[in-house]
Amino acid sequence: MPRLKTFLDPQSPTLTATGLLFMRVMAALLLLFIHGLPKLLNWGGELQRIEDPFGVGAPLTLGLAVFAEVACPLLLLLGVAARLACLPVLAVLLVALVVVHPDWTLEQGQFAWLLVALYGGLALTGPGAYSVSGMFWRNRVA
Repeated sequence: MPRLKTFLDPQSPTLTATGLLFMRVMAALLLLFIHGLPKLLNWGGELQRIEDPFGVGAPLTLGLAVFAEVACPLLLLLGVAARLACLPVLAVLLVALVVVHPDWTLEQGQFAWLLVALYGGLALTGPGAYSVSGMFWRNRVA
């Protein structure tokens, strides 16, 4: 019965921390494996395909995208500087949705919008207690 009570408690610290861990891991792995690693592992091909909406050149545009889609998800996965790590991801996603693909329907952009929701939520909440940052701050306060 105590577990059911914990599950039904809307402010359970354990469930909140577990939920944030789940969201953090899923958001990081989805972005890393679906967008980040394919770009990194096929750098030459991606240089030919990548959109350059601000005219800074394909290499810089691709470098920024790879940073946002590989380095930032790895930081998020560990829960290190998670709020800051979400910001470049949100920037890349919003540029893709608003500048590069403004003609996309909601259905066509649904994966990107779901990532915006996940990364936006995590930017607001932070990584939670089950993270490197959470362990660091817990030890500093104690």
